[in-house]
Amino acid sequence: MLTAACGIGGKTPHVTTTSEATTSSTESTTSTTSTTVGGALAAVDGKVILLDPGHNGANYKHPEVINKNVDAITEKKPCDTTGTETNDGYTEPAYTFDIAVRMRSLLEAAGAHVVMTRPDNAGVGPCITERADIGNRAHAAAGISIHADGGPASGRGFHVILPAVVQGHTEPIVEPSRRLGLDLRAAYETGTGMPRSTYIGKDGIDVRNDLGGLNWSTIPKVFIETGNMRNATDAALLKSPDFRQKVAVALCQGLADFLSGR
Repeated sequence: MLTAACGIGGKTPHVTTTSEATTSSTESTTSTTSTTVGGALAAVDGKVILLDPGHNGANYKHPEVINKNVDAITEKKPCDTTGTETNDGYTEPAYTFDIAVRMRSLLEAAGAHVVMTRPDNAGVGPCITERADIGNRAHAAAGISIHADGGPASGRGFHVILPAVVQGHTEPIVEPSRRLGLDLRAAYETGTGMPRSTYIGKDGIDVRNDLGGLNWSTIPKVFIETGNMRNATDAALLKSPDFRQKVAVALCQGLADFLSGR
């Protein structure tokens, strides 16, 4: 079975086994450490927040679903992809869902209403177009699509993906999404110590017009590739529950900074 490297970068797929693809699909998703941000999240109180954990744990079992093309506005793209994984089989879908659950706990404790694009890591999809529509229907104040990249093994770091101008579609969200992305970049860098990507984008920022999850969004929304699963140093961090809690705290802080207007 082939899996796509994160599924948003068009990188070369690699071969994985069924047992690897299901490794730790729910690892640590119901637990968090004591690391919190307390009053620093006051700005999320009463706000609707969209959390979009990339991919899904059973995608690899259903190519007939995820390989169907959908309209990403600028091009036709697969409904979804399987995502990437570390060399020892910790999958991106398991990782992104873990981060989303940790974030949900922190945000709800601070008074936010959290909408998630999938309820667990055992399903298929939803398609990239539906992921955008979930946030739109919720009238979320902000949305973040959580990913981990499948880049070159020699490359390290994170990057935030901002929506480009797609005429007739993204103009209203480009500027607020840019502010959201910059706040997330600052909070993530400070909160986790993860360096900005050495292999893609510029200064931890990439602007793209080919992502249906951004092109169809009517709310401020960005993607974040929180590290490179194919790099040994990044992978060791992403597999650590303590580091994943730092990721969750940092991303929540970035959302709060954006919503506070600082």
